[in-house]
Amino acid sequence: MYAVDLHAHTRFFHGHERAADYYDPVGVRLLAGAAGLRGLDGVATTNHDYYRAFDFGGGRPGGSGRGKSGPYAATIPGIEVTTTHGHVLVVGPDPPTRTEPGDLSPEGAVELAHDRGCAAIVAHPYRNSTVREVDADFDAIEINGKHPRTEEWVRKLADRHDLPLVGGSDAHYPVEVGRAYTEIEADDLTPESVVAAIRDGRVRPRVNRSPFNRALRTLYRRVHEEKGYLQRPEWLDTPGVGKPPK
Repeated sequence: MYAVDLHAHTRFFHGHERAADYYDPVGVRLLAGAAGLRGLDGVATTNHDYYRAFDFGGGRPGGSGRGKSGPYAATIPGIEVTTTHGHVLVVGPDPPTRTEPGDLSPEGAVELAHDRGCAAIVAHPYRNSTVREVDADFDAIEINGKHPRTEEWVRKLADRHDLPLVGGSDAHYPVEVGRAYTEIEADDLTPESVVAAIRDGRVRPRVNRSPFNRALRTLYRRVHEEKGYLQRPEWLDTPGVGKPPK
């Protein structure tokens, strides 16, 4: 059994490509180091619309090798694709190195993922996304570490589509890594074994509900509410159907 954060970023800023080129090698060390300190075996580097392989001499560069080594958690290749309907995580041995935001449909992102031996995961389905409404051959749906209050909704969504659930922190700062993660049943921790476990349903999401993480989530909820990013399931708008989770 391995504990892997399937949704994390190596930098906390956007839109500054030149700065990112210099910062990413530092960011991945901080991310993988924090993940190791949290007891995680691996962390997927799912930066927005680009993938970059990292080799920092400890742990498993790019997801090769066996388990965690040294002070760093293993890194698993990935990318967070901005589709026409929202974000899709592509995780596995050969993610695309770059995608153009809004260029791919969710169906196109899934096809791209599968062509490259990767898993396609619906990211944060109730935040700034309508990917959940798309009929595509996804491999899993994410319980997102920023908004686990939507967990009940996401579980119902996964049941409706008969898909496994995974967990990811959506960390943009190293301190956030591991607030949600995935338990993976596998004999070895490689990108290929992660993909196989997701597709076979040998995965289980976990959420860290410490006071620190609860405070962070309250802050993110306020920010995302102000931006109008947060959404509700359609069935909650039907009288008598139930109440949203607290």
